[in-house]
Amino acid sequence: MRIDSAFPSTYLKAADLQGRNIQVVMNYVKMEDIGGDHKPILYFVGKEKGLVLNKTNSNNISLIYGSETDEWAGKPVILFPTMVDFQGKSVEAIRVKGPQGNGHARHPHAPPVYDDPPPRHNPPGPDLDDEIPF
Repeated sequence: MRIDSAFPSTYLKAADLQGRNIQVVMNYVKMEDIGGDHKPILYFVGKEKGLVLNKTNSNNISLIYGSETDEWAGKPVILFPTMVDFQGKSVEAIRVKGPQGNGHARHPHAPPVYDDPPPRHNPPGPDLDDEIPF
């Protein structure tokens, strides 16, 4: 059993990506109440869970597709897990980048797009090359 499955979440978390980069198509952004805060949630075509948008991910998408969230619908992005510093600790988080080599224009001030993070070591087991269940 994956310990992450013992703590299900309404929203997408890094463990849901199972260490892989996942290309998704943005559907819409909706403001929702989360723990006393009102935050933007990005939903994807064909996926149940939305991604709670933080400033970093919001800015990354805005650099690629502009700051109007209504214009993000139907546009692809890649979600990937990475380690970040949070309150003095290293934690796994989701970051967003634009798809590479697909002909989509990038914002003129967008930072360079780098190669995917190195693959993680996964213990032998069943083939995990199926649809990510989020």
